[in-house]
Amino acid sequence: MNRYLVLLTRRAGFDPAVVPQHQQFLEELRVQNRNEMSGPFGDKSGGAYLLRAPDMAEALAIAQRDPAHTSGGWEISVREWLTR
Repeated sequence: MNRYLVLLTRRAGFDPAVVPQHQQFLEELRVQNRNEMSGPFGDKSGGAYLLRAPDMAEALAIAQRDPAHTSGGWEISVREWLTR
């Protein structure tokens, strides 16, 4: 499995009501051993999570199911992270 850093930045239309759905999504990924770690940025502008997936296509597919993405309230980018 490769590691992918998913970066989320809040947009102007951000809806705080989506946060619990996003958190539940991250918890489901943890149970599947897909989410190594996650958390908000200190300035409340967004957050990030470290996703495990076999390839970029699957990492993107997972991130695109995140309520943060489907709600349109966050800008999401996914980067393969070559950690050691």
